[in-house]
Amino acid sequence: MGNTEVHSKTTGENPRKQALDTKLEIVVIPVSDVDRAKRFYGDLGWRLDADFARDDGFRVIQFTPPGSGCSVIFGADVTSAKPGSAQGHYLIVSDIEAACADLVRHGVKVSGPFHDVGGIFHHAGEKGRLDGPDPARGSYASFASFSDPDGNGWLFQEITTRLPGRVDEKVTKFTSSAELAAALRRAGAAHGEYEKQIGKHDDGWPDWYAEYMVKEQSGG
Repeated sequence: MGNTEVHSKTTGENPRKQALDTKLEIVVIPVSDVDRAKRFYGDLGWRLDADFARDDGFRVIQFTPPGSGCSVIFGADVTSAKPGSAQGHYLIVSDIEAACADLVRHGVKVSGPFHDVGGIFHHAGEKGRLDGPDPARGSYASFASFSDPDGNGWLFQEITTRLPGRVDEKVTKFTSSAELAAALRRAGAAHGEYEKQIGKHDDGWPDWYAEYMVKEQSGG
């Protein structure tokens, strides 16, 4: 047993295989005005899951972004963090420009799409930002930012194709009709490029679309 412990410390390997799923489902954000924050996130179209209050002033509110497996919580006496100190929370979207336009429709100031000068991830704050989506429209490479009334910072990141192994290739799901429509448009564009190579391809295109969409989501 002692040898196993030494091995795990030197290699970083966990001697025990993880037996249970460990799901990130709640992010707590600090706000100064609970009702103002509730109006803001509600106006974004996020789902209100809970608003519980006690006589002693404690209050907790939970919202979930559309299609998200993770929710946000804020309220009174739920965190000691300074209002506005939460930064760098990511909202993953399949169309960065559509996501920005939706925020504008809700009256929210958004940066507009940008990509990073380094082309991998983006730097802290506004350092290294280049206007417009990634020129190659690479998955993971286009961003946009906005803040809530307290200054808590949020980022959109456009992901259309997951890295291999990131998503189970046997499981394909779309969390909204808009996300499915965007995937169909990308499949249609790819099919058009495919036809340029092989000629007209009328038979079996539904199967081609389906296979493309499954492989795109799983990184294949």
